[in-house]
Amino acid sequence: MVILNKIDGNEILVNCDEIETIEKNHDTTISLRSGKKVIVKQSFDEIIQKVVDYKKLIFNKEIETK
Repeated sequence: MVILNKIDGNEILVNCDEIETIEKNHDTTISLRSGKKVIVKQSFDEIIQKVVDYKKLIFNKEIETK
């Protein structure tokens, strides 16, 4: 899960496994598997970095528990 900010400034928690596409427009638009679209303040690159960091965190926790 990653924390992002909607255009109105409200924080949202997005399940990164549910992200289908991320579009670079004037604002960044995330399309989810459910068909819902969310416009966020973070850039395309910021979202990718947040997802990568989250996946690294999860992967490292899985290794530590084995």
